[in-house]
Amino acid sequence: MLESFFKFKENGTKLSTEVVAGFTTFFTMAYIIVVNPIILSKTGMPWGGVFLATIIAAAIGTLIMGLFANVPYAQAPGMGLNAFFTFTVCFGLNFKWQQALFMVFLCGIINIIITVTKIRKAIIKAIPSSIQHAIGGGIGIFIAYIGLKDGGFLKFTSDPGTYQLFDSGTVVASSSAVPALVSFNNPAVILALVGLLLLAVLLVLKVRGAILISIIGTTLIGIIATLIGDNMGASLGLIDFSKFSTTADIGKSFSELGTTFGAAFGAEGAGSLFTDASKIPLVLVTIFAFSLSDTFDTIGTFVGTGRRSGIFSAEDEKAMENSSGFKSKMDRALCADAVATSIGAVFGTSNTTTYVESAAGIGAGGRTGFTSVITAILFLICIVLAPIVGIIPAAATAPALIAVGIMMMSSFKEIKWDDLDEAIPAFFAGVFMAFCYSISYGIAAGFIFYCLVKICKGQVKQLNPILIISTLLFILNFVMLAILKL
Repeated sequence: MLESFFKFKENGTKLSTEVVAGFTTFFTMAYIIVVNPIILSKTGMPWGGVFLATIIAAAIGTLIMGLFANVPYAQAPGMGLNAFFTFTVCFGLNFKWQQALFMVFLCGIINIIITVTKIRKAIIKAIPSSIQHAIGGGIGIFIAYIGLKDGGFLKFTSDPGTYQLFDSGTVVASSSAVPALVSFNNPAVILALVGLLLLAVLLVLKVRGAILISIIGTTLIGIIATLIGDNMGASLGLIDFSKFSTTADIGKSFSELGTTFGAAFGAEGAGSLFTDASKIPLVLVTIFAFSLSDTFDTIGTFVGTGRRSGIFSAEDEKAMENSSGFKSKMDRALCADAVATSIGAVFGTSNTTTYVESAAGIGAGGRTGFTSVITAILFLICIVLAPIVGIIPAAATAPALIAVGIMMMSSFKEIKWDDLDEAIPAFFAGVFMAFCYSISYGIAAGFIFYCLVKICKGQVKQLNPILIISTLLFILNFVMLAILKL
């Protein structure tokens, strides 16, 4: 039955591989269960309610992706988008969290509309092949950079060699953060290094389930080292056992979920969002910023990981272009992503989006929606077992992200680096993803420089209208963000 539904053989995989991939994806993104409530609760939202909303939104969104689209992608409230929700929309612009939730809901509706009307698919079709390859490699840099930071391998030091020009014309010495390699005298960094070495050996030896084995193995090493250190009076701090009590009161969490569920549609949400006519332009700009980032983050993830792995084949992309409805995997995957955002807002969390960490499961061999089903089930189990998942340290999952990043950077080989017309847009598309910590900003940079190259070469007629419109929207977004200081 599972074979006929998920088509394991047709997709070059099998049940055991999909299970391992599902666990791998889950472990690399399980941090969101705790991190998202920490960020959103700063707005006044109840921690327990956001905790459950995060799990429910992730589970439902991921199940839709697995059962409806049959692709190995997981969804959850997006990092970056939750920070934008909290620090910009609520703190900076003084919107209530209920109003912000309703804006997220509207963002999901907008994304559903542009998916059903094939606008999203038209955008994907309009992306030049060189930039598509750059997106894949850029996501590799992005993921590896996240892994290096999570593993504690990087420190940011002050650079006294930079200068700042003030309006008065005075030039004074300034300082800026410069990344550097840490000293390996921190137990957590050493544990991450052990995990990275372990994973490298497993991958070179082509051990099946290498990524998952390394995550579990590194966690066990951390637990043993922590227990030994505690017994010897030396606190290593590798494993935070206090997280066992973080979500102990499940009953309280469900009670608080009653506060966040549907709050977007209450008097303090939808009921008050458009009552002040003077703030309507600001509301529209904010919704636009939510939607633009969400849309291109997802497109970047699908294009960057799906093409290289064969999940979205050329035949599937052709079917997407020529079909109506949801006949291709890409059609259904885009719809699943859009629906998940609105569902998450209903339960009480910021934008639910397709996670780039899904690449870890894909790297472990996941090729069908059964990978997503396993990941979704693990999210639901976390309602009662979150403390166990919470003790998995970043040092255990960071090596997995670095390894997946290495694998994905092979997409760069498809770019003609000796042709500057192709290399310049590809460079900015790939590098900006990591440096700006945003897939959508990387795509924006690639689009802008691609259009600039074509204009300079007198080849404007070669530009796809969709690409031109998308580029102008990105520029408009940057201008509005600068004016409103978002």
